[in-house]
Amino acid sequence: MGRASSEGKENASQRFMRATGKLRAIFGPANRSSLIHDMTEENRRLLAQREAETQQWETITRPDGSTYVVPRNPEDKSLR
Repeated sequence: MGRASSEGKENASQRFMRATGKLRAIFGPANRSSLIHDMTEENRRLLAQREAETQQWETITRPDGSTYVVPRNPEDKSLR
C-alpha cells in the first residue's frame, strides 16, 4: 500500500530504472544524475571552443546523398 503512493511520484526515468533492474545487473548501471543544472564556467568555455571549431568546417553533399566535411578555409591549419 505504501508503495502505490510512492509510485505516483516517480518520474519516467525512475520507473525505467525500476523496470530494468535485472538488465542493469547484467549490463551495468545507468547514469542517474540530473539533466537540469546550471552550466559551469568551464563548460561555457568548452562550449564556446567547440562552437568555434565547428564554424571552421563545411558539410558538402554529393549527388548520391553522401556527405563529407571540408575546411571552410583550406589555408587555416589551426585545428589540424
